[in-house]
Amino acid sequence: MIIHTGMRTDIPAFYADWFANRIREGFVCVRNPYNPIQVTEYSLDPSVVDLIGFCTKNPEPMLKYMDLLQPYGMYWYVTITPYGKEIEPMVPDKEHVLLSFQKLSEIVGIDSIGWRYDPIVGDDTYTADYHIRQFTHIASVLEGYTKNCVISFIDLYQKVRKNFPEVRAVEKEERLYLGKAMIEIAAEHGMTVRPCGEGDELAVYGADCSGCMTEQIYEQALHTSMDFPKRNQLRKECACLLGADIGAYNTCLHLCRYCYANYDADTVNTNYARHDPTSPFLIGNRMPDDRVHKAEQKSWINGQMTLADFM
Repeated sequence: MIIHTGMRTDIPAFYADWFANRIREGFVCVRNPYNPIQVTEYSLDPSVVDLIGFCTKNPEPMLKYMDLLQPYGMYWYVTITPYGKEIEPMVPDKEHVLLSFQKLSEIVGIDSIGWRYDPIVGDDTYTADYHIRQFTHIASVLEGYTKNCVISFIDLYQKVRKNFPEVRAVEKEERLYLGKAMIEIAAEHGMTVRPCGEGDELAVYGADCSGCMTEQIYEQALHTSMDFPKRNQLRKECACLLGADIGAYNTCLHLCRYCYANYDADTVNTNYARHDPTSPFLIGNRMPDDRVHKAEQKSWINGQMTLADFM
């Protein structure tokens, strides 16, 4: 099976020590975000966890623990965007993250890492031409370190409107202009652009609109084929294989104003104060009324070779 760490928070950036402890102890507990007394306990035994998916804006704190992760397949998405502190107040310097990306790629391999340039925000500062210049720079630095680049345009969720009231949607004409340019730039640097939740409007320009965390990506990362379970899509516009996320909402200290997973900074800071690196839970610890359910887990690897093994 696949364990995800990054749909609700950024575990590598802020909770690397906790995650390393979970790997050592071999299990993790996750509260249902809509019914907190319902707890799922996942085994982290590599005999049943085929791959761990990461999504982070700063992989560096996890680099010291890569030996612990050797028994697992991995797929990493590292988000590198061109915004300043007025939008991404706690994200590290982009050039520093680029260096960490390169180091991580050298450890896990080019088939196990991708770059996210999302969400794309447009205003008088972050114009289309600005995005193209910055995208070109980042793509040139990451050439040879990844094959995948994910882009998406900002979604105006209720939390986003609350924390980023001046933000505007990116209109279709600008989406097509930017998407076409980014697809061409990425191709020049050996990357395929995968739009995230954007439908297929960029397919005509050469984008791969099949998703960004797909069965194909997992198999390429593991260099073997898998028998995936039947599943329901989490969002109708998303074809990715997601689920089994061990993070928690309202815990990411990057405090990006476009974040859909944080309510506000006060809530995040209150939760972070309850974080215990030795707990099986990301936030807090066991409670008397917890109803713990052990997840049914098994390996999805079927042992067959993929086409890539013959190339």
